[in-house]
Amino acid sequence: MTRIPENERDIIEQAIYLPMLLTVLQRDLSVVEKSQFKLKKPYQDLIENTIREVQKELAEVKRYLHKHNIRVERMKSDEIFTMYLFLYKGYEEHQNYFNPRLRNRVEELMYLYLNARSRQKKEKKA
Repeated sequence: MTRIPENERDIIEQAIYLPMLLTVLQRDLSVVEKSQFKLKKPYQDLIENTIREVQKELAEVKRYLHKHNIRVERMKSDEIFTMYLFLYKGYEEHQNYFNPRLRNRVEELMYLYLNARSRQKKEKKA
């Protein structure tokens, strides 16, 4: 059984998912930049703005973890699972994450961030 409260586990998991999301967005940005799109600037702007938003949230997560003396470390990975070590208030907890679950959660976050960006643009125009 875990000793980490659910609200803090959510923050810890953000420290796992947000860097993954940044990696995906940065790769996508490089693909768009090299693409043959006629009008690639809107795509670049959308991805760049999303990257900045994710970086801000990741910085907040890192500040919270540092302030509360919580550490998250990726231990090992194979084709099926990735193991993380959580150091929380003097306790060590190893947690295995199913790789497709990680990918699906990053994809969900991508939808959330990209849709939030497009909603903000629509609200500014209105």
